[in-house]
Amino acid sequence: MGNSLARVVIILVTIALAATSLFVPVSAIAAQTSAGSYQPKFSGDPARSDSEAAALAYMRVVIRAQRRFEKQYGHFATSLAELVHSGSFTKRMVNPDRGDYIASFEGKKDSFVLTMTPKQLDAQHRSFYAEDDGKIHADEEKPADAKSPVVK
Repeated sequence: MGNSLARVVIILVTIALAATSLFVPVSAIAAQTSAGSYQPKFSGDPARSDSEAAALAYMRVVIRAQRRFEKQYGHFATSLAELVHSGSFTKRMVNPDRGDYIASFEGKKDSFVLTMTPKQLDAQHRSFYAEDDGKIHADEEKPADAKSPVVK
């Protein structure tokens, strides 16, 4: 009888260890996946990464500042420096190095083009393009332009 009890204990311990080893890697993988996944900043957020969210936020600030500038002066700003203090655009935002992205701005009194080019183009770092119509376009394979799909 003692021999049978020992076998039952060994079998139960083996099953417990096997079950533990099956579930630990799955939970570890789930933790890694959720830690590396992008968390949307708001409902309908089109960004695929924190870097994209920052690039899109920068573009929205520039577009809003241009609209405000145009309303105040009757024309668009021709440089990012002109936009300082227009809306929430600050002096620090004139710097085109925006972390994982480089901003490019071409302004005329009747139009402007703003692009955000990632330092590394991939599915999590798309390129972005906007004109004075305020629509932001994105492309994950090449620099975005007016023909690229509009970001929803």
